Amino acid sequence: MAFLYNIFINLLIFGMKVFSLFNDKTKKGVEGRKGSLQKVKSAFSPSDKVIWMHAASLGEYEQGLPVLEQLKENFPDHKILVTFFSPSGYENVIKKKNIADVICYLPFDKKVYIKEFISQFDAQLFFTVKYDYWYNLLGELKNKDIKTYVISALFYERQTFFTSYGKWFVKQLQKNIDWFFHQTDMSFALAKSVGLTKSSVTGDTRFDRVKQLRTRNNHVDFIKEFIGGEKAVVFGSSWQAEEKIADEVLQGSLYAKLIIAPHDLKRVHALKQIFLDAILYSEINDSMKNFKSRILIIDNIGLLSKLYSYADIAVVGGGFHDAGLHNILEAATFGVPVIFGNHYKKNPEADELISSDGGRSFENAGLAADFVMFLINNEETLQNMSENAEKFVSGKPNSTDLIIKKILS
Repeated sequence: MAFLYNIFINLLIFGMKVFSLFNDKTKKGVEGRKGSLQKVKSAFSPSDKVIWMHAASLGEYEQGLPVLEQLKENFPDHKILVTFFSPSGYENVIKKKNIADVICYLPFDKKVYIKEFISQFDAQLFFTVKYDYWYNLLGELKNKDIKTYVISALFYERQTFFTSYGKWFVKQLQKNIDWFFHQTDMSFALAKSVGLTKSSVTGDTRFDRVKQLRTRNNHVDFIKEFIGGEKAVVFGSSWQAEEKIADEVLQGSLYAKLIIAPHDLKRVHALKQIFLDAILYSEINDSMKNFKSRILIIDNIGLLSKLYSYADIAVVGGGFHDAGLHNILEAATFGVPVIFGNHYKKNPEADELISSDGGRSFENAGLAADFVMFLINNEETLQNMSENAEKFVSGKPNSTDLIIKKILS
């Protein structure tokens, strides 16, 4: 099976290189990996003690960040390496202030690449977030006796580990992972059922991350003035389905202001064609005292989590198709009811939020729009759901403390 895995890695590399000729995102990942080795060579010496976090993309990075920050506090003299698989994670984080000494793409999982990469520094500890497993990497970490963890681990029934041909993959995890920190009891039970017993349930570190959002400065210029005392509905990381909800709410309710932050800024032009009277956030200036438009389009990145602090209702994108539900916890932490589509199988927090009556899921945009308008016009229900959303987040344990305690034991 190891032979077949290495054939798969070679095919993956070849496929990505071919696809990069036609796809900008893939091209960024292929080209970016060419510089990864030089980045660590320039920043680290072979004797530098390094804490290494790997994240598939931006969501996993945010999930792992509370643990990384706490480890840095415990080991202030250690350097920090963060690797990504996806360009969407790398490009977002590299632009922001962060605690890492090096941020780069994870090299492709060929033994020769991995060995050379790891030889540039003295990794003291490695952790990957959720479920991004690369088996040559894990094997080399074990060969060098580097402690290796999975935080916010999430196993689900459709994974390879639970198929008839999954035994080799399970064996690699058994040999090479020192401990799994599971998000849920179900994940823990599934892992245990195939012999992955070095584990504990510590919850989802994203709750720790979003709790921190409450204590920072969440001010965004002009937003309070735009809302003007009316109900505010924030459409976060919107796709076309969520934009359809916004259109229906705009037509059906006279008592709310709408703020749309699209998942991709390339959507801004299309949104201006749909919402002809909309204001672009970049166009607002100090001379604008009277906001007659009821809809604001955010054409800047990095504002969304702060915008949720102004919201009365949040509609979060990605759940009306299989692209994947975006982060609903960033809204819920501020006591905001969250509305989303019903495609969220890899998001157990969605079911929990619904059970807590802090959020609702709908199978189509029309039903979701009807419920948003119901909340706008029914203060008691809105207030109850708001309180439930805040309690849902606040009631979660501090996963980071549990993880750090185990790592340091």
